[in-house]
Amino acid sequence: MNGKIIKGIAGFYYVHVIGRGVYECKAKGILRNRKIKPLVGDNVDIDILDDEKFLGNINDVLPRKNSLIRPAVANVDQALVVFAVHRPAPNYNLLDRFIVMMEKHDIETVICFSKKDLAKDSQLAQMADIYAGCGCRVHFISTVNKEGIDDIIRPIIAGKTTVFAGPSGVGKSSLTNELLSQSRMETGAVSEKIGRGRHTTRHSEIINIGGDTYIMDTPGFTSFYVSDIEAQDLRFYFEEFAPYEGRCRFNGCVHVNEPDCAVKQAIDDGIISRIRYENYVEIYNELKDQRKY
Repeated sequence: MNGKIIKGIAGFYYVHVIGRGVYECKAKGILRNRKIKPLVGDNVDIDILDDEKFLGNINDVLPRKNSLIRPAVANVDQALVVFAVHRPAPNYNLLDRFIVMMEKHDIETVICFSKKDLAKDSQLAQMADIYAGCGCRVHFISTVNKEGIDDIIRPIIAGKTTVFAGPSGVGKSSLTNELLSQSRMETGAVSEKIGRGRHTTRHSEIINIGGDTYIMDTPGFTSFYVSDIEAQDLRFYFEEFAPYEGRCRFNGCVHVNEPDCAVKQAIDDGIISRIRYENYVEIYNELKDQRKY
C-alpha cells in the first residue's frame, strides 16, 4: 500500500494513505542498510500491521521528484511564500533569496502578499510591479476579509504538494487555518498520534486538506543564505534579466561593475525593479566573497 510521509518524530513516520487515514510506521532495516533516510513528503510503500491502531512498516521509499535540505522535505510541487504587505513590512531581500533557491531546485514559486486590507491600492500596485518580471505569480489576500482564499489560493494548491514558507507574523498560520477550517481532513488517529492542536511548527509537517492536496508547513525563517551557486551564474536566476543576455558590451556580463550594461540601463529606464537589482548585487557579492575562503 502506498502513502505519503506527513511527519517524522524520533524514528517514527506518520504516513497518510488516501481514503484510509494516517499510520504510525517505522522504517525497515533494509532502508538503513541502503542508507536511505525517509523524508517528510516521501511517497512510500508500507505494510499494515494493525488497521485498528493504524500501525505499519515502511518497506520502501519511492523515487523522489526532488528534495530540499532546508527544510528537509521531498516531492515538492510548488512553494507558496507568504509576506505581509504591512505589519511587518515585507523583507524583499529575504523573498528574493527564497525565489533564487527554489529556482535552483526547479520548484515553482507563488508569491502571496497577505494583509492586503492594511494597504492602499497604490501600494499594492507598487509591490506587484517589483515582481512583475520575476517569473512568479503574485497574489494579494486578506484572511481578515476572507479575500483571495477560496478563489485564488485554493485552486492554486489543488492536487499538489505545496510548501508554505514565510517569516513570523505575516499571516501564514492564519492562511493555513483558514484552508483547514473549510476542508475535511482524512486524519484517522492523527490528532492522538502526532498531537494536532498542541503542535508548534518546529519541524516540517505535511497537512492533507482533501484528496491529493497537501500543504507543507515549515518553521518560520528570518535568514536565507544562498549557497551552491556560482556568483557568475546568479544572473540566470533573475528572470527579468534574461531578455538582456547578450546585449551588454561584454560577453558574460554579470551586470554589476561592467560599463555599457543593458540590464543596468533597463533599471535606469524603470523597466527592471531597482529593489530586485540591489538584492541581486548583495547576493552576488556574498557568493563572490564565498570563493575567497
